[in-house]
Amino acid sequence: MDTQVLNTEITDALKKSMTYDEFQTMVNKLYEDGRVTGNEQSEDLLKYTELNLRRIKRWNKTLKVSEEVKNTLQNYSKKVYWIVIAEGWCGDVAHSLPVINKAAELNENINLRVVLRDQNESFMNHFLTKGARSIPKLVMVDKESLEILHVWGERPAPATKLIKDYKEENGKVDDYIKEELQGWYNRDKGQTTLKELADLL
Repeated sequence: MDTQVLNTEITDALKKSMTYDEFQTMVNKLYEDGRVTGNEQSEDLLKYTELNLRRIKRWNKTLKVSEEVKNTLQNYSKKVYWIVIAEGWCGDVAHSLPVINKAAELNENINLRVVLRDQNESFMNHFLTKGARSIPKLVMVDKESLEILHVWGERPAPATKLIKDYKEENGKVDDYIKEELQGWYNRDKGQTTLKELADLL
């Protein structure tokens, strides 16, 4: 991919980006109007959004950061954008975005920006997972050069393995494994995601 083209797309995505608080407000407002983020509107997506708003609220209140991870994050000296590609109806976004935000809050060099997947298709297409537009994706970008330093997502490694193993055995992702995944996130309490983010730095 031409670096110039990618830099332009990063710049365009940043222009359309929002803060974490703005993202929450927008998702909430749309939900109150009976709508969801993204190109598709459905009762199911509305239901998922309602669930996610509760999850996000809970993570905002309960998430704890270990001293080790806190030290790594606070000592990071490079000025970066953390651009998270997300949608309000996505369960993995609801579990990971509050964790990413909490990490970013620990260091003023990290400027967290959220962009919607369906509004940034060409940007999203650089970060596909086996051809799929899976989210969330966190793209860590140097503020000066716009060089991409790291990409994280769409899930922490153990959660990715959980889904992969189940899919290989059963040929699909169904409600059973989705419940198992929720259980994993709840037990993990965001700690694996925090550690993976710290390790990238």
